[in-house]
Amino acid sequence: MKQKKKETIKSFAIHPKDVGSAEVQVGLLTDKIIKLSEHFKKFKKDKHSVMGLTKSVHRRKKLLTYLKRKNSNAYNKVIKQLNLRK
Repeated sequence: MKQKKKETIKSFAIHPKDVGSAEVQVGLLTDKIIKLSEHFKKFKKDKHSVMGLTKSVHRRKKLLTYLKRKNSNAYNKVIKQLNLRK
């Protein structure tokens, strides 16, 4: 698990010590969303965790709009790398 997190941070980091930029946060949230989606395939009645999934999706959406507004090149790179839209 931690190895996957480190790989995600490394692939989206702007500089070597970057762990909190919008790009990195979007990558980590995407990993979390994928993990929760897999969890729901196995445990269909786990309605409590749906709230966490909804919050994560909303937070990622807000970060992506911020990134699109501030740095459209980085936004396009993240979208293409994560294969999110279009």
